[in-house]
Amino acid sequence: MDDSEILIEADQLCKYYGAFTAIENVSFQIRRGEVVAFLGPNGAGKSTTMKILTGYLAPSSGTAKIAGFDMSTRRLDGAARLGYLPENGPLYADMTPRALLRFFAQARGLSASRCRASIERVTELCDLGTVMEKPIGKLSRGYRQRVGMAQVLLHEPDVLIMDEPTAGLDPNQIHEVRNTIRRLSENRTILLSTHILQEVEAMASRILFLSEGRLQYDGPFDKLLENGETLEARFRELSGRNGRQGTFPKTEES
Repeated sequence: MDDSEILIEADQLCKYYGAFTAIENVSFQIRRGEVVAFLGPNGAGKSTTMKILTGYLAPSSGTAKIAGFDMSTRRLDGAARLGYLPENGPLYADMTPRALLRFFAQARGLSASRCRASIERVTELCDLGTVMEKPIGKLSRGYRQRVGMAQVLLHEPDVLIMDEPTAGLDPNQIHEVRNTIRRLSENRTILLSTHILQEVEAMASRILFLSEGRLQYDGPFDKLLENGETLEARFRELSGRNGRQGTFPKTEES
């Protein structure tokens, strides 16, 4: 693939808060159609990296690009190609999913005809048909997550960035959201942050592992486990919990 197929790019990203280093020299590229899991312990810098990629935060140095647009200088162009689902994304509890989707569609400047068509499309894609007229505050957490996904899909983005989309869900709700993400991945590029290691096996073929603000691994899921270790064991190793941080397999991507 040529460079036009690179839809997410981090180039030497750094973010400092005084003497504290949130992330340092983080670089990776994600191409069209990839589903990539973003792993790491709490405080590793995953959310900071994703907020920089979405343009929510400015980096101290380095460059973040979405679909080729520098998110520091061309944020609106990049945002037009991006759907971002933060952890515990804001939803208005007294609104119905239909009213919420109509509100966000209008806020994005969609025409009346496109607004109607987009709401119909995301309602089917996220399987919301039975709850469209119910107050969001009365919905299960799983349904609320699907409403959040529907909202970020209204403008048909090429890129989805999701921060802990299955956090706090029960096994049935996780299964529902996982199926939704699988459907979304058919023609989109997805960066997915999660602490649930089983989700990595179920949905992603490539892993980015961040620890203490630095990228420790970038490569295929299978390569990470080629020595027969479990994902939990490799998670601890790459987190530096057994004194072997950095002894990860070299790959073409890393």
